[in-house]
Amino acid sequence: MRTKTSKKNKINVVTLGCSKNIYDSEVLMGQLKANNKEVVHEDENDDGNIVVINTCGFIGKAKEESINTILYYVDKKEKGLVDKVYVTGCLSERYKPDLEKEIPDVDEYFGTHDLPNLLKVLEADYKHELIGERLTTTPKHYAYLKIAEGCDRPCSFCAIPLMRGKHISTPIEELVEEASKLAEKGIKELILIAQDLTYYGLDIYKKRALADLLKELVKIEGIEWIRLHYAFPTGFPLDVLEVMKNESKVCNYLDIPLQHINTEILTSMRRGTTSEKTRKLIQQFREAVPNMAIRTTLIVGYPGETEEKFEELKQWVIDTRFDRLGAFAYSHEENTHAATLVDDVPEEVKEQRVAEIMEVQSQISWELNQEKIGKVFKCIFDRKEGNYFYGRTEFDSPDVDNDVLVDATKHYVQIGKFINVKIVDAGDFDLYGEPI
Repeated sequence: MRTKTSKKNKINVVTLGCSKNIYDSEVLMGQLKANNKEVVHEDENDDGNIVVINTCGFIGKAKEESINTILYYVDKKEKGLVDKVYVTGCLSERYKPDLEKEIPDVDEYFGTHDLPNLLKVLEADYKHELIGERLTTTPKHYAYLKIAEGCDRPCSFCAIPLMRGKHISTPIEELVEEASKLAEKGIKELILIAQDLTYYGLDIYKKRALADLLKELVKIEGIEWIRLHYAFPTGFPLDVLEVMKNESKVCNYLDIPLQHINTEILTSMRRGTTSEKTRKLIQQFREAVPNMAIRTTLIVGYPGETEEKFEELKQWVIDTRFDRLGAFAYSHEENTHAATLVDDVPEEVKEQRVAEIMEVQSQISWELNQEKIGKVFKCIFDRKEGNYFYGRTEFDSPDVDNDVLVDATKHYVQIGKFINVKIVDAGDFDLYGEPI
């Protein structure tokens, strides 16, 4: 029989998936810390005797990673290396009955809205007054700010509403309070996240209020950059562009997943838009804020995507010249509308199409980067790795976009500080610079 470890209780929170999950883990850890619990995030020595796994259930590979992580810690529990394993997050929300049956050695499973119950089993009280009190896991100079939870969009391929529920906006005053506390701790860059930024405010203010929120956030002393992630194209509030243009703190950057350009595919995807409207929206962005960096994501191999429709998508990518782009192969998700369609594009064709799109984007990125050589950009530096300091311009988000590399054998830059950098060389996805 397995014996209990002799370790003093230490809770190790392991986070999988997107920035929304990172935010949720930070809130959980903030609550635990307020209850005087010893808590770590993805402890490198893996010596927490209580493990909480915050899972992702978005697509096949993410689900597989979550399950493998659960099995890893269940095995450690069997060997007597940890005492308790708890699972929360999207995978647990969506597949709880199946998981309880297939991996019964987990002590308890919790959904995405079960924070008070999870805290209770961890012998902690849920403290309602802790607005903005998070234990941030990102570098000390930037943080995610989740402005809404859930999603009301009916996209055919997406299971997020099944896992996260309906859209609920956080009131502006609460977000300003949270952002102010982050600024007091030295945070200089806020990355606004939600399942859908575009919808923000409709539920509580009866209007799209993202621009109103930005106007309040820019007033916070200490915050220098505000970045927008995950906007939905349909109904995008164009007054946001005016704020972006007029407020230097709002980065000229937008992450807006467009998914496809063929009208038939967009209709089947239930995106509420057409090829013509999508093209017009990008044109409006570029006319309003000419130097805006646009990041998008695309799905290839969706049911009904013929070679002709794929070529239309590819040509649009060539013509539009997005600053940043990611492409993903379509996969059926249970209980979504698209799962009722015939998955008629062979897997090898999907992967080939992903490769083609990314090859086109790699060339576009290289060409756009060549134009930056000789120019000076305000950059913030996130880390030092090997012989280089790694920084970013306002047109780049952490982990997913270009890095600005400065040779650490020749120059010194302070992590978390803004400095001006002259670009001296460029590759497909990296810029090389010298501090001014």
